[in-house]
Amino acid sequence: MLTARDIMTHDVITVTDETTVKELAQLLSQHQISGVPVLNDNDELVGVVTESDLIFQTKKVHIPTVITILDSVFYLENPDKMGEEMKKMAGIKVKDILTSAPVTVTEETPLDEIATIMSEKNVHTLPVVVNKITLVGVIGKKDIIRTLID
Repeated sequence: MLTARDIMTHDVITVTDETTVKELAQLLSQHQISGVPVLNDNDELVGVVTESDLIFQTKKVHIPTVITILDSVFYLENPDKMGEEMKKMAGIKVKDILTSAPVTVTEETPLDEIATIMSEKNVHTLPVVVNKITLVGVIGKKDIIRTLID
């Protein structure tokens, strides 16, 4: 059975949390990739940022639903979520829009488990790590599809 080691991309394109959103968009477009790992100054994985994070910036603002009973306001949804969404929509740097604590796999993770994770968790960029923070590769949807051709 194939593992992450067999299908991952070894020469990984990465960004830092200080990379601008514009630079990120250019990088994704130039390299025709859907996402990249985000590394800190110690080259440790701190997150992942994808095309979906960029697209999120152009969506409509969702105002939380409330009801009023006897001059009291009750939120039917978490109002903090709106604040988080507004921050992400107004983000200028990768740190504003990234997904922290990303789903990761190790080099020994089997292909069927990788496919399951990507499908069930709706993940398109899957970092391959050693010791939970050291990036050694990345797996994208195209890497999975390539296994069907070989």
